[in-house]
Amino acid sequence: MGNGANGALSGAVIAVAGAGGPAGRAALLRLAEAGATVVGADNDPQRLSEAVDAARYAAGGATVTGDTVDLLDLQSTSDWATHIEKDFGRVDGLVHLVGGWRGSETFTKTSLDDWDFLEMLLVKTVQHTSLAFHEALQRSDRGRYVLISASGASRPTAGNAAYSAAKAAAEAWTLAMADFFRKAGGAEGPTSAATILVVKALVHDAMRAERPNAKFAGFTDVKDLAEAIEGVWSKPAAEVNGNRLWLTEKP
Repeated sequence: MGNGANGALSGAVIAVAGAGGPAGRAALLRLAEAGATVVGADNDPQRLSEAVDAARYAAGGATVTGDTVDLLDLQSTSDWATHIEKDFGRVDGLVHLVGGWRGSETFTKTSLDDWDFLEMLLVKTVQHTSLAFHEALQRSDRGRYVLISASGASRPTAGNAAYSAAKAAAEAWTLAMADFFRKAGGAEGPTSAATILVVKALVHDAMRAERPNAKFAGFTDVKDLAEAIEGVWSKPAAEVNGNRLWLTEKP
């Protein structure tokens, strides 16, 4: 169990986009245990409330709340950022965990409908959260924007053109925000940071239970991902800003 009030993130306010999935659930819990006030968002209200309740219960009365936000709408996302800062006085982080995958057997069979879907899910949502939160994060003395990306962005496979291109676009967008933080910091260096955590793929307990004989080689467990997310705050902004932290083997 975390030590709440004395935790590494005591007093921090962190938003988690895509909080209802397995990675989101693990992140809510880990950040709450480290003492942060955590505000999750997901487009599935049922999944979100289950994730929030689980984290609140496991972290022993930590402040964990959830908002149903349409991250495909910039205004809705901006309103969310404004209300967090108004309610809690600050925003120290945005963890971007909005996921989704579509692929094809071969490059030839690539469907551009998959691109349209993934561009919305993996690129638009990053554009919206980054534009909505970057100023509040810059105001924080420990602001962090954390994108979860995939090794495929650097080494795409033939059947993953749409997915890899969307991830690469999201990475480039995040690195542009990192440059904003760098410039805002001036000669002293950045005080806030945008960083990318790279996984091959994620695995969680339910997946292991479904496929007990699978090796999941190179996969990152959502609990380890949550630990890496928390760790971004313990490193100086200049060290993580604009960098990719590899949680799997570099291609």
